[in-house]
This record gives sequence, structure tokens and C-alpha cells, in this order.
Amino acid sequence: MAGATSPSQPCIFCQIARGSTSTPLLHSDDKVVAFQDIKPSALRHYLVIPVEHIPTVRDLQRRNEDYGLVSHMLNVGQTLLRRDVPQSNQYRFGFHQPPLNSVDHLHLHCLALPFVPRWKHVKYLSLGSLGGFIEAEKLLEKIKPFSPIPS
Repeated sequence: MAGATSPSQPCIFCQIARGSTSTPLLHSDDKVVAFQDIKPSALRHYLVIPVEHIPTVRDLQRRNEDYGLVSHMLNVGQTLLRRDVPQSNQYRFGFHQPPLNSVDHLHLHCLALPFVPRWKHVKYLSLGSLGGFIEAEKLLEKIKPFSPIPS
């Protein structure tokens, strides 16, 4: 599924983030860009990616920078879906984990449910220690920086 990029096969998400494709952007700032998934799995399906190339969730650490980036990605996704699909009463935000990620560039799936077709929910199940899909809030818990010990 996930494949390494090489000079002969550049990262498509890096190209999108740089504006080198015709992909229409729903949001763009100095840290992230957002766009529609080309193979939507739900009523509305957006991806939010960092401008900087970060391969997968496994490359994130308990650092303020990583925590801040994922928080920002989630905030952008929530804002877009609430703006574009306010009638939806169920949203889902998360990341595929290796080896089940399809592109080696960190990307947040922002879904306004229901899944379309319904069987697509299988792609967004957590498989525990085997990986699968991790909810954005759970990832934030995992990478939350340790609090300094008070003196």
C-alpha cells in the first residue's frame, strides 16, 4: 500500500501543497492545505495535509511542534466540514497508520458521514496494535508533550 517516493516518483501531496497541480484547494496557509479526496468514502470527504513532507503518523513525536500541527490540521478540517455540511450530525477525523496508508505524506481524513457506499466504513476501523485508522483525538493524546515537572 504505502510506497516510498523517489526522485522519479515525487510525492503527489507535496506537489499539491506547492500548488504544482490543478487540485482546487479548500484551505491554504503556511502550515497546511486542504482539498477534496479524489475517491470519497463519505457524503463529504476532505484531506488536510501539512505543507512540510512528513511521511506518516509514526514520524510524529511528543513535541510541541507536532502536537500543534495535528491540532491545527484537525481545526481546519472541523471548520471546513461544519461550514460545508452543517446538516451532518456525525463527523469523523483521523489518520491511516502504516502499512494501511495509501500515500506516504501525513494526511487527515475529514469525513461527514454517512459512508458512501456504506461498506467503506471498513477502511476507517481501528485495528489496535496492528494499525488501521486512528482518530485524530487519540493521536493527539499519544503525541501530547509531557508536562514539565514543577520545581
